[in-house]
Amino acid sequence: MSTPIPLSAMAAPLMALRIFEDRYRHLPAPCVSISTIEPSLLRLAFHDDVDGFESWCQALGISLAKVQHSVQGEGGRTRVMKAETNYSGGPVRLVCFATIPAPEGERSRAEVAS
Repeated sequence: MSTPIPLSAMAAPLMALRIFEDRYRHLPAPCVSISTIEPSLLRLAFHDDVDGFESWCQALGISLAKVQHSVQGEGGRTRVMKAETNYSGGPVRLVCFATIPAPEGERSRAEVAS
């Protein structure tokens, strides 16, 4: 059995959250995660909220030129954007997942099944 990670190992991301709540309370709330696997990492995820992702990038001083873009999912229907910066002594990773609309005239699997 491995040694448990102490809560103090998560000090940097927890401090960043405290600062964000004070400084950036006007921004859209992301899905927040901190894990014992990478206890110093704060992950902010945005689902179908590209504007929210871009607002956070701007607030944290991340140039949109530094954002990594990719596509995933069946048929490449999910746009993925990732960016990372350091804040309050630890890494902050922003991730955005956004649905890519079907091309005009193409039917979804739900429409085909019905």
